[in-house]
Amino acid sequence: QFELVESGGGLVQPGGSLRLSCAASGFTLEKHAIGWFRQAPGKEREGISCISSGGGSTTYAVSVKGRFTISRDNAKNTVYLQMNSLKPEDTAVYYCAAAPTQAMCVTGYGMDYWGKGTLVTVSS
Repeated sequence: QFELVESGGGLVQPGGSLRLSCAASGFTLEKHAIGWFRQAPGKEREGISCISSGGGSTTYAVSVKGRFTISRDNAKNTVYLQMNSLKPEDTAVYYCAAAPTQAMCVTGYGMDYWGKGTLVTVSS
């Protein structure tokens, strides 16, 4: 059974920080590019960031560039999303996904596996 599990979400005040984790089981993460996506109520899913299988290439959406950082530790079969300077508009369910290639990750299509998500709420 293949599974991706996100963790680290919660309630945080504007300007605060959170670090999300995405852990894989049943398959080898090091063979996949990994992406983070989010979806707020009433809105379409938005691609946030992607990282290549070896970690040498990263991409960010304009909305989060300079505030969020993606990283991975293949030895731990885990990817991370460090979120700083959080804003109320960052409130959403955050998902990670495994893609065959970095190029596929950036498009947002053709993912092999999806996690079930973790909720991030930015509010005073």
